[in-house]
Amino acid sequence: MLSRLIEALHRFNAAHPWDHNAHYHRWLLRQLPRRFGRALDVGCGSGDLVRLLAGRAESVVGVDADEEILRRAREATPADGPVTYTRASAPQNLPVGPYDVIACVAVLHHLPFAETLARFREELAPGGTLVVVGCARLEGALDQAIGLTAIPLNLLMGWVKNRGRATAHRPVSMTAPVRDPEMTRTEIGREARRILPGARLRRRLFWRYTLVWRAPRQ
Repeated sequence: MLSRLIEALHRFNAAHPWDHNAHYHRWLLRQLPRRFGRALDVGCGSGDLVRLLAGRAESVVGVDADEEILRRAREATPADGPVTYTRASAPQNLPVGPYDVIACVAVLHHLPFAETLARFREELAPGGTLVVVGCARLEGALDQAIGLTAIPLNLLMGWVKNRGRATAHRPVSMTAPVRDPEMTRTEIGREARRILPGARLRRRLFWRYTLVWRAPRQ
């Protein structure tokens, strides 16, 4: 019975796809100043967030390791915008800063966690903002409860965003490879606060967490 229910949920989600990461883009923008200088989006994918950041930034660099997804990002981005897309692997080969804003959405669990956060800290300008939307391995009763709460909401969001119609086509932003997270939120919080003192970490719906850190001003 349970297995049939899970299969039915998977079929519904496949027929009514929606981007859980893009759901947090507007929240991410609210963590940032109205205007800022340079911005870096690590794991930019199809460039949806890059284009939103470009509405506020003097310049934005979108970085991804997948040349095909970068090609599609360039096609969808106005040529006269303050945007550059670069193929690079993080954290070693990130374009050198400093950046006033660094964003990283659903990518950090693909990378060496501590090394990547340390690199972000190095490349962030004094007073700059790092915003992460990440994925963590579930642990404990609270995570399980929030995960269960998200299931009916996830179905509702899929239905609303697709206007009740089934589709065989996923958004371009959802075509990137996926990987299950290995670190729990407790482990993430412990490492993040060691590397980024004062970082704010929050549980979120739809199997996500957020991290915000503002670099000290010199």
